[in-house]
Amino acid sequence: MRAWAIVPSPRLELDSLSKRYGDVVALDECSFDVGAGELFGFVGSNGAGKTTAMRIVLGVLEADAGHVRWDGAAITESTRRRIGYMPEERGLYPRMKVGEQLVYLARLHGLSPAAAAKSVDAWTERLGVAARRDDDVQKLSLGNQQRVQLAAALIHDPEILVLDEPFSGLDPVAVDVMSEVLRERCDAGAPAVFSSHQLDLVERLCDRVGIVRDGAMVAVGAVDELRTGKTERLIIDAPQAPDGWADGLHGIVNSARRNGATMLEIDSTADDQQVLQAALSTGPVHRFARERPSLTELFRHAVSAEQPS
Repeated sequence: MRAWAIVPSPRLELDSLSKRYGDVVALDECSFDVGAGELFGFVGSNGAGKTTAMRIVLGVLEADAGHVRWDGAAITESTRRRIGYMPEERGLYPRMKVGEQLVYLARLHGLSPAAAAKSVDAWTERLGVAARRDDDVQKLSLGNQQRVQLAAALIHDPEILVLDEPFSGLDPVAVDVMSEVLRERCDAGAPAVFSSHQLDLVERLCDRVGIVRDGAMVAVGAVDELRTGKTERLIIDAPQAPDGWADGLHGIVNSARRNGATMLEIDSTADDQQVLQAALSTGPVHRFARERPSLTELFRHAVSAEQPS
């Protein structure tokens, strides 16, 4: 019987990155990794260090300490040419035509004139800006400028995607298109890391999430993993239930009314069937649902928690 070797997939690694600007700590031993085909959401408050980390990956900034690796080796100039980068501040030439600019950027990444033209046609069509190829960038809406910026990041078929606030300023249709493109690129094997303040979108799209606070990673994992150990909620619509009907039930951490229903915060020891029976004893129950904390709630908890002394 032939033994098959398991070949590890390449990973983008940020290992203990630190960066200071005088007395300001931008990154404090920040670490995370993104595997091939993985969509990683990088979230944090303004000034938390997200953009600094991304610029270090691109070589725009140099870390005071720590390392960035791709497939186990240090990132080099050659590696960076294979990264698709989308800055938060649009990095396009405003007075240059969309098509000419994208061809120019594709040629900078080593594509032949024919390959560059073909790629521009494909990506402007895919992102819905094909009809604007002869327009100056400055004449486009902010949403269409964002689409062109994404085309610029994808024009050379990158192996890695690093995107800073790619969904900013997009309408819902454009959000759907960009989401599909990111998922397709990951399905093709590219690791992608993107930052966003739209946490519901991050929760829906990403395989894993990293939360950064004051330059340090305070939580990393799938959203379900980040929920582990946190309390959950039961939403019970029992119109005849009196106030305090759930008092004394085991595992109830807190009780409140919300939109006419009872919201019970429960811990892992609570018996939801016991709660349901207690609700039914008061009369009809129109709704009984378990509600887990959203990424927005997990984020608020992570960035507001007391730091260890």
